[in-house]
Amino acid sequence: MTSVIRPFIPATARRLLPNRWDLIAFPLILGFLLFATTGIQGTWAPISALQTEPISLDAANLPEYALRTTLRMLAAMLASIVFTLLYGTLAAKSRRAGQLLVPILDILQSVPVLGYISFTVTFFLALFPGRVLGAEFAAIFAIFTSQAWNMTFSFYQSLRTVPNDLKEVSQNLRLSGWQKFWKLEVPFSMPGMIWNMMMSMSGGWFFVVASEAITVGDKTVTLPGVGSYLAMAIAQKNLAAVGWVILTMTVVIIIYDQFLFRPLVAWADKFRLEDTMSQAAPESWVLNLIQRTRVIQQILRPFGKLLKKLARLRLNISLPRFIDSPAEASVTRGLDLLWGACITLLVAYVCWRLYSFISSEVGLGETFKVIGLGFITLIRVTLLIALASVIWVPLGVLIGLRPRLAEMIQPVAQFLAAFPANLLFPVFVVFIVHFKLNPDIWLSPLIVLGTQWYILFNVVAGASAFPNDFREAATNFHIKGWQWWRQVMLPGIFPYYITGAITASGGAWNASIVSEMVSWGDDKLAAHGLGAYIAQMTAAGDFPKILLGICVMSLFVVLFNRLLWRPLYAIAENKLRLN
Repeated sequence: MTSVIRPFIPATARRLLPNRWDLIAFPLILGFLLFATTGIQGTWAPISALQTEPISLDAANLPEYALRTTLRMLAAMLASIVFTLLYGTLAAKSRRAGQLLVPILDILQSVPVLGYISFTVTFFLALFPGRVLGAEFAAIFAIFTSQAWNMTFSFYQSLRTVPNDLKEVSQNLRLSGWQKFWKLEVPFSMPGMIWNMMMSMSGGWFFVVASEAITVGDKTVTLPGVGSYLAMAIAQKNLAAVGWVILTMTVVIIIYDQFLFRPLVAWADKFRLEDTMSQAAPESWVLNLIQRTRVIQQILRPFGKLLKKLARLRLNISLPRFIDSPAEASVTRGLDLLWGACITLLVAYVCWRLYSFISSEVGLGETFKVIGLGFITLIRVTLLIALASVIWVPLGVLIGLRPRLAEMIQPVAQFLAAFPANLLFPVFVVFIVHFKLNPDIWLSPLIVLGTQWYILFNVVAGASAFPNDFREAATNFHIKGWQWWRQVMLPGIFPYYITGAITASGGAWNASIVSEMVSWGDDKLAAHGLGAYIAQMTAAGDFPKILLGICVMSLFVVLFNRLLWRPLYAIAENKLRLN
């Protein structure tokens, strides 16, 4: 009987040999790199190439268009993450900066995306003259403005609600400001951040139509992508092409859900705040595949060690603290007064400049009319947000507490959130015209159609991050029914819900511009409201009235947030913190 003698391979050499998981992972990684390289190459072409190769409704072009659009959205997502970490940290950790940055964030999310495009297109095109790259940056910036605000609100909320006992532990361990940021605050914010990243990615689909058709004066630069394909399909009333867009979006969402967000959700589960292990942790076959590889793990290990060393640096980067000694307290009060005076002067100057421009062509009567239209839209937005909360808060808790269910619902929710509301305009227009319904009522659902998902995603994030030991304690004390909702779950998800409601409210105001006035062919419908007013003035090219409408909308959003959401935020920070 003979035996096969296997050659002896040292352990160090064996670690350098690929296993069967490497043979599966390597082609996937190389394929993604190849696709990304192919998509990036088109950005360096001369801008004249966009005229020589116009958008075609041939479905065979959709894979390339989908690749270009996805790369833009991922680039905007990367920029949004950097913006979130910087802006959210400064707003949360500096009281003086927060007094200015948080209201600015309220205003930024209320300004329509088209408003950003009109001010930035010329700058980006001049930055890269004669190149497609300038138009690409303009499109990426437009998508960035649809992604960054809710992520920043989520991170800001997480920094403001870090449990006090974890802060005390970081102080006892003498962590520097830099170490505390990367070892406590960023990990604590991860569950909410990732779900808001999913919402941002999905919400970006609504704006790709506007971002991929760049207009400068009488010249339009159309970038190849799903958004420009959809715009042409709607303009030509090509329902078959619209169907191909929906199919392409579905495939793309499934791909980046499987290869990006589901691995991130599974990875972030280790940052859950709990003393007992969760019953069913989320899983990802991609994450499991990478963890089982041998060569890829060896390649990634130096990068992991580098990141750990960077996080352990004792850089005492922290914002100035307020000291309680009488001498320094008086200095602090003086600085507060000086800072408040600077903010007041800045606001007064901006208001004066706006008043000078608007009052040149707009009278007082028109201003009161616009304010009245703002109250109509306010009532519409408030009722719709309340209705969406009643529906999605219980469902979000149900999904968030069941990781297996969340894995099944996650791609469906992303697709529904990404579904462009303008694809439903024909249905609403035909339905309202046929049955002679009131547009003020039946156009209202379009406002919240795309923004209600902010509430769902944030509630799911809050329920997913809810400590399992708290749930077990409630079970042991036989807390059930309404008492369980009132004393256990609603307080636990309340900070996340407020974040979702703020971003949903701001997004609803923004969406009112395209939802209160819709058209399909020759049929046009308009509801009474501030959004329809801005849309009508934009079509007429009346810039003073456009600016008046945007200013009134920003004022309503800021006041609404200050009078309702900020007090609720304070309750979440002070009374409902997981101590």
